[in-house]
Amino acid sequence: MDLILGYLANIDTSVRTLPDAVYTIWWTVLLIVVVVIVPLAIALLHRTLRAALSIRRYLEEMLDAGVAIATNTSSIPALKDTIAVGSGMVETAGRLKEHSATIASVLAARAQQQTGAT
Repeated sequence: MDLILGYLANIDTSVRTLPDAVYTIWWTVLLIVVVVIVPLAIALLHRTLRAALSIRRYLEEMLDAGVAIATNTSSIPALKDTIAVGSGMVETAGRLKEHSATIASVLAARAQQQTGAT
């Protein structure tokens, strides 16, 4: 490091090896870079960061919604079981209706026998 600082200290700034137009072009380009390109790059990076943060927020909301949907639809297999049991109950109710008619006719016949016997 001392070598570089010593070299820079020994440079004579009054001696210019390049034409003045080159120095003007260099300063102009440097000024354009500092005034235009750097702020533009910072603005574009900031815009990209905001978009990335928005995407992250939307993904978190989507995750919450997906979990809620999964929770709400977790009872679907139980509903399928309920439908299977319900269809069995319909069959049983039909059989009960058939047998209740038989039971009613048997009870009516017994009632007539008892009223006829008395």
